[in-house]
Amino acid sequence: ADPSRRIAMVPTAALRGAPAPLMPALLLLLIAPLVHSLSFQTFARPVASHFIVPSPFLQGPACSGCRTLAPRLSLLEPASPSRVTILKNTNEVSKMVLEQLNAAAEAAIKERGHFALAIPGGSVLKMLQGSAPPWASQTTLAYVNHKCVPMDDAALATHAKATALFLSGWRGVSPILLSGTADAPAEAAAYQEKLEALPDYKLPRNEAGLPVFDLSIIGVGDDGHVGSLYPGRIEVLERTRWVVPVEMKIPGSISLSLPVMSASKQVIIAACGVSDKYPQGKSDAMRRAIEGEEELTSFPAAGLRAVADWIIDEAAASKLSSEYKAKDH
Repeated sequence: ADPSRRIAMVPTAALRGAPAPLMPALLLLLIAPLVHSLSFQTFARPVASHFIVPSPFLQGPACSGCRTLAPRLSLLEPASPSRVTILKNTNEVSKMVLEQLNAAAEAAIKERGHFALAIPGGSVLKMLQGSAPPWASQTTLAYVNHKCVPMDDAALATHAKATALFLSGWRGVSPILLSGTADAPAEAAAYQEKLEALPDYKLPRNEAGLPVFDLSIIGVGDDGHVGSLYPGRIEVLERTRWVVPVEMKIPGSISLSLPVMSASKQVIIAACGVSDKYPQGKSDAMRRAIEGEEELTSFPAAGLRAVADWIIDEAAASKLSSEYKAKDH
């Protein structure tokens, strides 16, 4: 049983017939658990209308030293239908993503002679498979998120997978890499330092001092995570760091923060594909990400509604409201 409950129960029985001098002490014992609870709520540190608390006080992903959130955010506005493009299948989605990628690269290089690109892992890598763009040598490539493993780890490293699928054909590209250690906080700090060291013509900054990628391509997990920013975790609310460590799993990972993703000149969220297990693809995730009644911490992908262009297939769009499916929106 919870020790605080036993403390509260003993004085209740002892109050009957207790000597008067002992009454104040017994009453203090009785209300101690309540005082403790109120003190915790009063002195928890508020950030962006949330209380940030140690994980033992709230249920959340198991981890060592992680912190989870007690949500108190307002619901996010649905994405504009004009930002949602629905295509027939995976091939059409991949084709459009590549077209948008080439257009963004050409525009950036024409403007300042360089292209800054951020990509995730997962299915987006397959969309780029076999590509060999002529602008690769004028491109800085960063990872939206990456596990803290050696860069040549074929099973876990996004960089190793990207190299096998397409980077070997991107001649002259300049990828920003991790050091390959398991120390997520150190890797995140070092990754941010590498980004900060880039000159403005390679990675511009906005008025707030945030990096402005010409294009960030983002994937969305079934639980709404983007990069390695997962529901109910403190990293979702990061506002100052460019890169955050996420030690929810082993190995840990690093991730660009939401403000950095949002600061990109163009943000593309792509979702497509079906399987025997998911015959409707990512339809549930896309409904929640695009128009569901969500807070930032309940479904982090919804935090990109105002800035992202959503390129999804019919399966992923199958549970969206009719206004998103109208061809003339």
